[in-house]
Amino acid sequence: MNMLKKIGIIYKPDATNVLTVCEKIEKFLRNKQILTIVSEINNPSKDIDFAIIVGGDGTILRAARFYAPLNIPIFGINVGRLGFLAQVKVDEIEDGLTKLLEKEFKIDERLMLSLNNSTNALNDIVIKNSNSSKTVEFMVFLNGKPVCNYLADGIIIATPTGSTAYTLSAGGPVLEPSLEAIVLVPICPHTLNARPLVIPANETIEIRSKEEKDWFSVFVDGQIDINGQKSVIIEKADVKAKIALLNKDDDGFYTVLREKLNWGIDPRA
Repeated sequence: MNMLKKIGIIYKPDATNVLTVCEKIEKFLRNKQILTIVSEINNPSKDIDFAIIVGGDGTILRAARFYAPLNIPIFGINVGRLGFLAQVKVDEIEDGLTKLLEKEFKIDERLMLSLNNSTNALNDIVIKNSNSSKTVEFMVFLNGKPVCNYLADGIIIATPTGSTAYTLSAGGPVLEPSLEAIVLVPICPHTLNARPLVIPANETIEIRSKEEKDWFSVFVDGQIDINGQKSVIIEKADVKAKIALLNKDDDGFYTVLREKLNWGIDPRA
């Protein structure tokens, strides 16, 4: 099956120069006799075989949650700041699209998380006290068994994809994206012995508040805010995000770490 017969161009309306970029992509693809459908991320088209996402990482995350259940691959073009999930920048569009049409890419299937069996996340699920000025004692259970308590400002449950986002800023480890693992990281823990925890992806995670008066606010990929939770269940989602990655001569993920996060680079340089 040729997944590039009908390509959606999905964009974030308020991104800088986004319409100009979309027009450039659409013109290039139509010149190659590829059917295109342009739509906003707020109302993305379902009637496509492949989605090109024009925006930053936030737009790509939204697209991933939408298209994963539809089994539609996504390809990111960065018009934002970091663009960690994107494959090409604006000045690389023609080269990137040419590689796509010549099938010089692979589909990378990324682990996603399911919150209470209803909402999926590609990066992370963050749990905080609904009263943002107060710490909470979070009780962590794996497969119904108590594991540890974190007295902290919050707790992050992240995928390998999300390990380079909020989790990294909170002191968590970097996980290679193909790993079937989940990382739990406390946010500003109020003890010196609290450490991040990496677990197999097939574990069922339950987070409860120790105090009856404490309620949770839950944030999915930093975009969906769910309030009024007393406990949450987080599991491996039954769908995966499908991200198109161009074939490159470098070492892929580790090159991205060096180029975008300055990994292993002397800060004095």
